[in-house]
Amino acid sequence: MNDSLKFNRRQIVWLAAAFGLGALVIGAIAFMLLNIQQRKDEALAYPLNVVTLSDTELNPEVWGKNYPREFSSWLKTQRDDTPTAFGGSQPFDKLERYPILKRLWAGYAFSVDYKEERGHYYALTDQKDTERQNFIAQPGACANCHAGEAPQLIQQMGWENFNRAPYKEISATLHYGSTCADCHDPRTMDLRITRPALVNALTQQGVDWTQATRQEMRTLVCAQCHVEYYFKGENKLLTLPWSQGTTIDAIEKHYAEYGFKDFANKETGAPMIKIQHPEYEMFTTGLHYKSGVSCADCHMPYQREGAIKVTDHWIRSPLTNVRASCGQCHKQDDAALQQRIVDIQTTTAGLLRRSEDALGAAMDAILAAQNAGATDEQLVSPRDFIRKAQLRWDFVFSENSTGFHSPQEAARILGEAIDYARQAQLAAERLNKTAK
Repeated sequence: MNDSLKFNRRQIVWLAAAFGLGALVIGAIAFMLLNIQQRKDEALAYPLNVVTLSDTELNPEVWGKNYPREFSSWLKTQRDDTPTAFGGSQPFDKLERYPILKRLWAGYAFSVDYKEERGHYYALTDQKDTERQNFIAQPGACANCHAGEAPQLIQQMGWENFNRAPYKEISATLHYGSTCADCHDPRTMDLRITRPALVNALTQQGVDWTQATRQEMRTLVCAQCHVEYYFKGENKLLTLPWSQGTTIDAIEKHYAEYGFKDFANKETGAPMIKIQHPEYEMFTTGLHYKSGVSCADCHMPYQREGAIKVTDHWIRSPLTNVRASCGQCHKQDDAALQQRIVDIQTTTAGLLRRSEDALGAAMDAILAAQNAGATDEQLVSPRDFIRKAQLRWDFVFSENSTGFHSPQEAARILGEAIDYARQAQLAAERLNKTAK
């Protein structure tokens, strides 16, 4: 044998090991490439495209055939297992928990039934079951946000006819609560606005929502319903009071300009506004919104399933999912993040209770003035003060973050609520002294 081709025993062992290691490396690379390909195939195969979605398809189960991951997470909105310190999806009677509400809303439907909101799955069920439907005849406008059929009925009946129609007359045609079609185009899955009230309000502000970015749309689709609204005029047109802007001060100016009231308080006679659920308005004054964060980033965070990144459609409090909701930006541990939220909510809840005490004292003073013979003309000032106070208290109370969406704004508003309530009390007490 040629001496140049001879190998000693150590060299032979080394070569064998090298070839063996190379085989392992090649095998590992081959496995990795195969896994990557499988992941790509998995991603390309989603959505499943089992059915062709039509413009009229509302049933989430049908949409779920193409999007099983999103549908399965949306189904979890029917679960009542997300209690938090200040609500969640556990149903409870708010009138029982906060007895002052019966006085603040005396003479209005909310004084007979007001329960903690539940998940989107129950949007229509809870509306049909509320005792408010029996207290006073509700208009079809109420169905705008609670029924998936609303856009189709609006198209069939016309905007004005739909809103003014008695709710009980159209109730039998309503079968779905929140649906995929409320927010998504069935052909492209692009986010879209389907509720005319928001389109009208944005148009009034000179905003063309069709030019919004996808990130902006991840908030605007929520603003279709999570807003303050009222029923305008005899046709009960669902209207967002944004002609002056979206802050509480701007909304107050809007209502003052129209001379609008939802009801006259049965005890004080004051013309009152019942605020609904101004999550969007409150959120837009906060740091998260101004930093480009959307509603979906926190309430519907992305999650990865294999090779696929999907939006979690279990729409819920970030308190139940702080790692995915908050941890993407804030690098503290989960306990610290949760405590931060609870601290803000605890502070806000304390201010709410102080506001309610002040409102109760103002009501007592106005009642005493009325019993002492004060005239409606004399009571204009204390009634105006208590209207201002309750408007602000209700803006924070009925906004479902207990201050978290904008802590400083919530504190400012409640500070003003307490101040106006005490001014109402003092103005009424002066009338009492004059009468004596």
